Amino acid sequence: MKPLSGKVALVAGGTRGAGRGIAIELGAAGATVYVTGRTTRAQRSDYDRDETIEETAELVSKAGGKGIAVQTDHLKKEQVKALMERIEEEQGQLDILVNDVWGGENLLEWNVPVWEHSIDGGLRMLHQAIDTHIITSHYALPLLIKYKNGLVIEMTDGTAEYNAKNYRLSLFYDLAKTSVNRMAWSLAQELRPHQCTAVSLTPGWMRSEMMLDHFGVTEDNWQDAIEQEPHFVISETPRFVGRAVVALAADLNVARWTGQSLSSGQLAQVYGFTDLDGSSPDCWRYLVEVQEADKPADASGYR
Repeated sequence: MKPLSGKVALVAGGTRGAGRGIAIELGAAGATVYVTGRTTRAQRSDYDRDETIEETAELVSKAGGKGIAVQTDHLKKEQVKALMERIEEEQGQLDILVNDVWGGENLLEWNVPVWEHSIDGGLRMLHQAIDTHIITSHYALPLLIKYKNGLVIEMTDGTAEYNAKNYRLSLFYDLAKTSVNRMAWSLAQELRPHQCTAVSLTPGWMRSEMMLDHFGVTEDNWQDAIEQEPHFVISETPRFVGRAVVALAADLNVARWTGQSLSSGQLAQVYGFTDLDGSSPDCWRYLVEVQEADKPADASGYR
């Protein structure tokens, strides 16, 4: 039997990137996965990209689970409330909530101080990165806590330890990604009496669709991008962090992690899963020990 057969998951923000990788891996483990986002085959979000929630849901089903796409803007409370009413009506349970809504790539202004950064763009980034997670938790958690052993995973960029010591190249981005780590810690306190678990989780340098486009490569020839950015050698697929989510969801002792900030590379060392190529990239350790130490790009010993 697949380890997550009979489990119901919601991947909020599953159109592309980490959300899509997580949804597929949950499906491969046998879960029923609700995939939400704003882009459908009939309507695009302001990202104006090709990926859709229907595609993700189909990939979930192809992997062995059951994918269900529901168009949802997680800033709109009435849409999130309706989503949860639908999940309760159709499934009667929610075992895994992955808060992966982000939507900030097109709003980022790297190395721009707050007084020069677009204030509208910066605030929109915070709303999409923080408000969406809070709104989703507000409406989702009453269903999740109906049963013991529910799991909430707050997706972010950077571990709490790394983000506490490093400026993340923009006040708005820094605040967004740091806040999500703290949010997971707070949720852990509120969920503990219900015997449910909350953690934050970060992938490493992820080869998302947008990142591959940025370098002008595909997953098949991603290593060609190393010529442009040598440290891209430590990168990982979105499926790697998906396997981290499955490992947590299938762990009967997952409560040992509650409130903690985790990374895909860290969990691979504990649970023994690998990326699609059989490697186990440990990006956050690499960033500190190699890239930020100004050493030549070399992933030996880090994947």
